[in-house]
Amino acid sequence: MAIQEALYTKILRTLIKLFLVAALAAGGWVAWQIYAPITPPANTSLLLHPGYSTRRIAAELKKAGVIRNERIFWLWHLLHPKPTLKAGEYRFEREATLPQVYGRIARGDIYFHVVTIPEGYTMFDIAKAMEEAGLGPAADFLQVAQTQTQLISDLAPQARSLEGYLFPNTYQFTRTQSLEEMAAEMVHQFRQVALQIGLNAGANSDVSKVVTMASIVEKETAAPEERPRVASVYYNRLAQNMALDADPSVIYAELLTGTYQGSLHHADLAVNSPYNTYRFPGLPPGPIGNPGKSALEAALHPESTKFLYFVSNGNGHHRFARSLEEHNRNVAAYRRSLGLGKR
Repeated sequence: MAIQEALYTKILRTLIKLFLVAALAAGGWVAWQIYAPITPPANTSLLLHPGYSTRRIAAELKKAGVIRNERIFWLWHLLHPKPTLKAGEYRFEREATLPQVYGRIARGDIYFHVVTIPEGYTMFDIAKAMEEAGLGPAADFLQVAQTQTQLISDLAPQARSLEGYLFPNTYQFTRTQSLEEMAAEMVHQFRQVALQIGLNAGANSDVSKVVTMASIVEKETAAPEERPRVASVYYNRLAQNMALDADPSVIYAELLTGTYQGSLHHADLAVNSPYNTYRFPGLPPGPIGNPGKSALEAALHPESTKFLYFVSNGNGHHRFARSLEEHNRNVAAYRRSLGLGKR
């Protein structure tokens, strides 16, 4: 009996030792899974959509090589206070432990794509910028810009597209946003600026005409102090039923048809389009770009002048004229400044 008890005791001690060794090994393995940093593949980007469960998030992280074990991630979530794991796009560029990865997603430390839209950009330019920022195909954004006119229909019921209302600014977008939501944010920014400067349907009966004029002014001069004077030239020409003769409108006409070759030639001035202000009097049927605040203010509050013409002076500004004769002299001076002389 004593021998049997001793044997049982020895076996029990052996089993306990084996259990402790196994427990220590398991604990060490779990600790390694949790606390040993892992280096993700280069330029790892992960998009977690709204509605993803913790299990789905863990599976996506494991698939991307950001964590070693999805079950350990899920267990970590169970054993800690349960913050809502945030949807969004995450960039993993450095080694990190599982708690560090978990903490980023719990905080919503998402990656934003920064897109800068300069003043005067057309919807074609913006679409390209959005694609280059990795936010979606240019053709898809262009489709949104050309169809989602309900975003501005209360202010500009005749708008043919969102051209003119995608306000120039620097934006931060995440790929969990749709292209429609991104366009809506740009339009919202336009609304805020319009409200600041008093451009609204109540104070002005035709917002579209002001924005269209502002888009031409924006394209014609980069000097903010000149914009009210440039606007006055075009308003004066409208008042006298003169063609606006704005080169940027011809370029825009060709952009719409996909025929613009990157430069304007004399033959292009005959293009048959209502946007061609050489052939068709009055304003074009809509904006030819997206003006900034300065151009909008100039179109809303032009200078009071009698100028009907302007031409570059070769130094980033313009010479203005009241008559064709004076304008021709200014053109000749401009040509001389370029070394062209009489041709």
